[in-house]
Amino acid sequence: MKNIVYLIVMFLGLFSFAQENKAQLQALKKANNYVYEGNVLKEDDNFVSAEMAYRKAISEQPSTVTGTYNLGNSYYEKGNYDEALYRHLQAVEASTSKAEKHKVFHNIGNIFMKNEKYKEAVEAYKNALRNDPTDEETRYNLAVAKKKLKEQEDKQDKNKDDKDKEDKDNKDDKENEDKKENQDKDKEGDDKEDKKDKGDEEKKEDEKKDDEGKPKDEKKDKSDEEKKKEQQKPKPQPGQLSPQQIKSLLEAMNNQEQKVQEKMNAEKQKGVKIKTEKDW
Repeated sequence: MKNIVYLIVMFLGLFSFAQENKAQLQALKKANNYVYEGNVLKEDDNFVSAEMAYRKAISEQPSTVTGTYNLGNSYYEKGNYDEALYRHLQAVEASTSKAEKHKVFHNIGNIFMKNEKYKEAVEAYKNALRNDPTDEETRYNLAVAKKKLKEQEDKQDKNKDDKDKEDKDNKDDKENEDKKENQDKDKEGDDKEDKKDKGDEEKKEDEKKDDEGKPKDEKKDKSDEEKKKEQQKPKPQPGQLSPQQIKSLLEAMNNQEQKVQEKMNAEKQKGVKIKTEKDW
């Protein structure tokens, strides 16, 4: 009895496995048919219908590499590189053989080259060669990617140097402007100080002058000089006439003598009366 039950269970398992395999085979067959349909539509440049066929293939068999890979190639040919990269990354995950991985990585490298992401392209081509070192086309593409990467890095370095030089020049110009501005301020301050000093000097000069505009010191000096001369003049001693008094007295005497002389001359002209003296 136990043997019969065991046989029934084993039979059901085999039947279920067979049914599952049959379903997978049917799904794979449908997926392949959709892929073939998509390839035909793609050759006829009917991209929209080809995309729909590839999507049906992926829906029937998500693990199919061919459908995802071909859909990615279709996007690539139409210039939709972002969607092409996304589909090829899906194909990498679904790939099980080195041949499949080589093809997918090679195309991923081509997508990066179109986007000018040369560093990523170099890594993609290297992965392709790891899975098929004999592919000369991939090796050639790798060399081109390395050359482009070197040119890109040199250009970036040059742009950086130019940017640094421009920043330095701008900084130097700013420093020169600030320096000139400070010099102008210092000069303006010096001019104000000079004007102040000049004003102070003029004020001092004005203070040295009297109301007539003559230097006070000169007037003072002149006064001192007159005082000195007066001190040098002989001063009259007590009981003596001063030179000025003597001069005045002489002039008075001369005037008096001149008057007497004039009177005498007048009497001579009239005649002089002679008085006779008496005899005793």
